[in-house]
Amino acid sequence: MRTLQRYRMRTPSTGRETIVLAEPDVQYVDRETGERLEPVAQLLPLAPTVSELPWSIENLRFCNHCDQLAQRDLLDCPWCGQQMDSLAE
Repeated sequence: MRTLQRYRMRTPSTGRETIVLAEPDVQYVDRETGERLEPVAQLLPLAPTVSELPWSIENLRFCNHCDQLAQRDLLDCPWCGQQMDSLAE
C-alpha cells in the first residue's frame, strides 16, 4: 500500500513540471535550475491507497455492485468492498 502522496510540482522560472512522490516537510529542487519546486496539485487517488494508477478515464471502471468508479488494477471495490468482476481482455 502506498502511504506517500503524489504531487505535480512546477519550477517557477521555467514552468517545467514533474510528478513527485512527496514526503512531508521535505523541500524538493529542480535538478537543472536548482530552484525550489512548488506544489501545483495533488494527484488522485489520494494516499493511502492500494492502487498505483492515476485517476484518468483509461484507468477507471465501474464496480458491478455499486456502480462507483474504481481503478482498473483493484480487485475489491474501494467504496462497497465487494470483489469486482474480472476484466475481459
